[in-house]
Amino acid sequence: MKDSLVSKLIEIAGKDNVKTSIEDRIAHSYDATLYTQLPGVVVSPTTTDQVAGVMKLAYEEEIPVTPRGCGTGLSGGAVPSEGGISLAMTRMNKIKEVDAENLMAVAEPGVINQDLDKLVESMGLFYPPDPLSKKGCSMGGNVAEGAGGPRAFKYGCTRQYVKGLEVVLANGDVLKTGSRTVKYVTGFDLTGLFTASEGALGVMTEITVQLLPKPAYTETMLAIYDDVWQAGRTVSEIVAAGIIPSVLEFMDSATTKAVEAYAKVGLPADADAVLLIETDGHAEAAREDIAKCVEICQRCKATRVQRAHTAEEREGLWKARRSAMAAITRINPSLIQEDPVVPRSKVADLAKAVLNIGERYNLHMCSYGHAGDGNLHPSILTDIRDPAAMKRAREAVKALFDCVLALGGTLSGEHGIGREKAPYLRQEVGDVGIATMKALKDALDPKGILNPGKIFVN
Repeated sequence: MKDSLVSKLIEIAGKDNVKTSIEDRIAHSYDATLYTQLPGVVVSPTTTDQVAGVMKLAYEEEIPVTPRGCGTGLSGGAVPSEGGISLAMTRMNKIKEVDAENLMAVAEPGVINQDLDKLVESMGLFYPPDPLSKKGCSMGGNVAEGAGGPRAFKYGCTRQYVKGLEVVLANGDVLKTGSRTVKYVTGFDLTGLFTASEGALGVMTEITVQLLPKPAYTETMLAIYDDVWQAGRTVSEIVAAGIIPSVLEFMDSATTKAVEAYAKVGLPADADAVLLIETDGHAEAAREDIAKCVEICQRCKATRVQRAHTAEEREGLWKARRSAMAAITRINPSLIQEDPVVPRSKVADLAKAVLNIGERYNLHMCSYGHAGDGNLHPSILTDIRDPAAMKRAREAVKALFDCVLALGGTLSGEHGIGREKAPYLRQEVGDVGIATMKALKDALDPKGILNPGKIFVN
């Protein structure tokens, strides 16, 4: 980055908010994928005016800008693929308002998901989107990637809760979208357009989200199976029975073995699948629904069903699911994790296919995730230092996506396209879909400076 441009950035954002040291640039060169690329400079704005100033300069000088939250993303979205400016939004971290009367909250993009959730829960309210990285992921990143989480089956993903945005466009103009009213159909849905746009259309500087009353009561249970097909049948039968659990999570045999070796939570070595199920709402309704779930699990030949009767027991049951990622990453040094979605009735088919693909390509593969909405996380454990293993891993990714689309699924449920899935996007959306997306991109970012190298393959 030229010294003259760095000086202009310092004039806009302040000396303390502009970093060029190799240490700062390395710290902003990666996310939770295997991709890395050094930015030329790191800018950490604290106001919308500063973001607008940075974007105006970048637009005039045609400098690539990669908006960045906390770097927990799993699609390569925060990696500055073409260098330039890493626009780190973590210092814009104020919760500006909680409007309990209208069930709304207004937050800056650097606010940590869990911090917002804890604050509104203390007021008897509830922010449902709950990615498992919620302790360290930012609201801006959640909105940019369309994050989900275990509660998405009942409550939906981030997209359903974003009611309005303040967005700085590529040329530095500031746009406000949406409304704090319950209904809003005035013109095009610009809020929806920018949500899950992966920082490719604008930089979010303020987010207005919908809140809900906090559920009064929660029931939790764990069901263990020696046959993954029976676990899949359980998911279908629960839905068919008219029960919508707040959580319906799945782990396959490879994941349960890794979790037990790591966390010692009491999972049997021969478990082929595990389901973690929660119901919530009024106490009587939650108890009634969990009792029905127990009955369905037993009818579908679960080998063991365990209900939590205390907060400590609930935490113990959750320990297995929360340990999954940490457990599997101990197996090999490098992880490629995807987030496809298939129809709920095809969850067992996808889980079996993942293990078969692993065998075919001589790779350690497993899957876990959100069975209730058909969103699993097939994971490839490999070693980035081994070119042959990485070649097989990339071939396995293609085989996985071929399988997902054949099952009637979609490439991404909550991580975004980023760099990881860009080569496969056309396979799902077709030529017209790609052309339409590119037309939107060209209209809002004609110079292509916002998060280049993502979503589309040139």
